[in-house]
Amino acid sequence: MSRLFGTDGVRGLANGLLTAELALQLAQAAAVVLGHDRTTNGTRPRAVVARDPRASGEFIAAAMEAGLAASGIDVYDAGVLPTPAAAYLIADLDADFGVMISASHNPAPDNGIKFFARGGQKLPDDVEDAIEAQLGKDPYLPTGADVGRIQRFSDAEDRYIVHLLGTLPHRLDGLKVVLDCAHGAASGCSPQVFKDAGANVVVIGAEPDGLNINDGVGSTHLGPLKAAVLKHGADLGIAHDGDADRCLAVDHEGNEIDGDQIMAILAVALKDSGKLNDNVLVATVMSNLGLKIALREAGISIRETAVGDRYVLEGMRDGGFNLGGEQSGHVIFADHATTGDGVLTGLQLAAQVALTGRSLKQLATVMTKLPQVLINVKGVDRTRVDGDEVLAAAVALAEAELGDTGRVLLRPSGTEPVVRVMVEAGDQETAQAIAERLAQVVQSELALELVTD
Repeated sequence: MSRLFGTDGVRGLANGLLTAELALQLAQAAAVVLGHDRTTNGTRPRAVVARDPRASGEFIAAAMEAGLAASGIDVYDAGVLPTPAAAYLIADLDADFGVMISASHNPAPDNGIKFFARGGQKLPDDVEDAIEAQLGKDPYLPTGADVGRIQRFSDAEDRYIVHLLGTLPHRLDGLKVVLDCAHGAASGCSPQVFKDAGANVVVIGAEPDGLNINDGVGSTHLGPLKAAVLKHGADLGIAHDGDADRCLAVDHEGNEIDGDQIMAILAVALKDSGKLNDNVLVATVMSNLGLKIALREAGISIRETAVGDRYVLEGMRDGGFNLGGEQSGHVIFADHATTGDGVLTGLQLAAQVALTGRSLKQLATVMTKLPQVLINVKGVDRTRVDGDEVLAAAVALAEAELGDTGRVLLRPSGTEPVVRVMVEAGDQETAQAIAERLAQVVQSELALELVTD
């Protein structure tokens, strides 16, 4: 049987994989693993539950809260809030753990359940495995006064907004900002916090109806944000995804500013203010080589991790670093958050525009993106990437051609018979040619044999 927990909790089609029954069972299992086995003071454990606005989140949250309360957990229902808000509130309330119900940038029919430990920290694999193992055991079902209670976490959003405002190095007075909230979890708090910070705010994608989350808007669909920035003559635009744990941006001319560029701007700003721990940024192997070159020139080094914000977090914790993220826009400020926070990132980026008096386009010139080509080669044996001599020779030849002006990365999929070929070079034509050449070698060398009778 495959592992229930994926790279970001339990995720799948609501009422497909993810049913009310499964949510209740996961709640009862988590109550044992995250709650009662860690309670020492005789009081009932406490958990924060939040969700994004997709329709299925209503019944999944109800099932989750019922399972927790039935297992003796006091539940604080925070309602619709971003994933990073849930993580922050767990720490702020000193709750034993918390739950976020969201499928992030996925379409409305999907949903997910993500658990956070005390302090708002993501769970390591062994704790997720313990919750999954507990699913097959009898739940803890107390009676009488030991039954958990459910109450509305009435000031949850206000606490989060006050926290965000407290991180700002400079107010946003005079800036016009367009916010695209993806009809998602940031639809309430992101416009409010930008207004409280002094910005003149234009809002799009902030009318969630439970079914329109991520539908043609947000960080995966930047067209509406570009159009709104140009229409309103805004200084910049900020795009969130459904649960607002990521942020992409658009400058005043409508140019996209991706996660690598955002990290470059913020890393240099933190270094210049003496606040970048050890002058190190943590990023994944998929970050553009231009980021590494730009930061090296600024006296900042990069620690690379595998793809996934959980690996970025591990790298940051292991080294004591305070800034990291991904090209996709997950940016983690360890001084202020325990996970990627798109609202926090947008605020910090806008604050640099206000503080420096430079446009976002000017700030983004700190980094020159190298052309990057990614080809997914399907139907191949991904396990043989590191052992094939012909492929290794082809990669070595490509690397010799590129020298210091580019790089090659072959990355096998974690779940599918797919190998991802990524090439960066000084120009688009070279990157495309080398990527296509390597993809052909991958296809010929690693092709899966057809089984016939």
